Amino acid sequence: MRAPAVSGRFYPGTKRELERAVRQLFEAVPPTRPAPARAAVAPHAGYVYSGLTAAHVFARLDIPPVVVILAPNHTGVCGARGGASLWEAGVFRTPLGDVRVDERFAAALLDASPLVAVDHAAHAREHAVEVEVPFLQMRRADVRIVPLVLAWDAWEGCRGLGETLSGLTARWSEPVLLLASSDLTHYEPAAVSERKDRRALEAVAALDGAELLRRCQSEGISMCGRAPTATVIAAARTLGAAHAEVVHYSHSGMVTGDDAAVVGYGGVVIP
Repeated sequence: MRAPAVSGRFYPGTKRELERAVRQLFEAVPPTRPAPARAAVAPHAGYVYSGLTAAHVFARLDIPPVVVILAPNHTGVCGARGGASLWEAGVFRTPLGDVRVDERFAAALLDASPLVAVDHAAHAREHAVEVEVPFLQMRRADVRIVPLVLAWDAWEGCRGLGETLSGLTARWSEPVLLLASSDLTHYEPAAVSERKDRRALEAVAALDGAELLRRCQSEGISMCGRAPTATVIAAARTLGAAHAEVVHYSHSGMVTGDDAAVVGYGGVVIP
């Protein structure tokens, strides 16, 4: 069992409060008809900051039985030789209850990719998977997840893992969603952040993972989940995706009123 690491900090720590918080976020999203998607990108900051953008994503998704969550490695802890740390069995716990890991998909992924290895230490204090889980629980109580934390951002690795995931997804017996967990520019003035975030989201909307990574490096875009996002882009393209839709954008200054140093949040759906 993977215990919560940021419950009571990034999101409410009791079942009742968390249910209310997520429900209110969904209620703030204009009415929409959920639809299947190949992939998506959602932010992972505290709900008071990024929750509305995340809700815009999850409200639009017909959540399938299996969701592969790809997250960046914020802690620097990585025991996976190939840099992709997998939690392969058991459950992820939140105040809403336990979400099972899809052990069959996890085992298939381990067999298929030399980049992926079991590595519980990388997940122990990482928040970027955990913060997405309550949204999934509220949309589909029986959802199963495959949690991955990535410790690199090279296009070769993103493309290779993306192709592996697309191959598994295409032949899987149930629908699968590939979900990248990412915030955008960190701690820059709002005007700078908005410009950089626009550049990153343009590459995402074009389904160009290599260009996304190039822009992040050359233009100083501190998008923490650039590798997870590039990976799901690579997978989605292989699965036949033709476009991505940016469904919401925000930054922390829109909540705090302080535009001096903000963090950006983008929500993307790839049908």
